[in-house]
Amino acid sequence: MKLYKIEESNCATFFGTPENPIARDVTIIAQTPSCDAFLLLSKDAQDGLELLSTVPSGFDFTYCQEWGLTINDDVVDRVILDLRKKSYDSWENQLEEIYDHGIDNWKIRIAQVKADIPK
Repeated sequence: MKLYKIEESNCATFFGTPENPIARDVTIIAQTPSCDAFLLLSKDAQDGLELLSTVPSGFDFTYCQEWGLTINDDVVDRVILDLRKKSYDSWENQLEEIYDHGIDNWKIRIAQVKADIPK
């Protein structure tokens, strides 16, 4: 997954407005205390956003506040693992999928999940 920064002034252009929202496959994980910038993760390239190679200073972690407010590269890696885990669905639902559609379809879907979220 790629780490991006978006300025608050660009949010309406990127996400749209309440009247005309733009669906984006991104996860917001941090914000500045003044809410003038946000960090987000995306599996796809996002034009118009600043691509980051590391977490900049001055941001508070917001993805899972029970993990604390500190954000660094290790916390971003933990978020990526958590998102990957959530994308697999519950074991009960996976068993239902196997029962309803067969093991081969399940294997194809799991392979796609693995391909969509880089290690």
